[in-house]
Amino acid sequence: MTEMNEELLARLVVGRKRDGRCNYDPLAKQALVGKCLKPGVSVARVAMLYGINANLLRTWIAKSGPAHPFGTARALPAKALESAAFVAVQVAEPVALASTPAPVALCLHVRLPNGVALDVGQVPLEAMAPVLQLLGTLACSR
Repeated sequence: MTEMNEELLARLVVGRKRDGRCNYDPLAKQALVGKCLKPGVSVARVAMLYGINANLLRTWIAKSGPAHPFGTARALPAKALESAAFVAVQVAEPVALASTPAPVALCLHVRLPNGVALDVGQVPLEAMAPVLQLLGTLACSR
């Protein structure tokens, strides 16, 4: 949980523009961004504690570091990292019954960690590639 720092609050606003908007101390902005980048900290709560707009604080966060897939430079929570898992996929080719070459068909059985099962039987190899690519992108939960 984030507690308000009175000294940081006192030095955050250094002046006002003619239109009423605030000028902010760059070091105070950097300190607020640092508070927000800690795991489990709510950006909206920090903004509310220091009396600034949450969207403005999010803009400061975005400008502070490298681009992140989710729009900010925040680290993923430990719980999200624990639930990330690879899905084990076994692909077996059926034995051809005739002596003439037959098109290769695959059977697929997938059971995800959350209990969902997927059974695909006798599908041509070319049609199975998109299914395997899709399975590789799934985020699995436990």
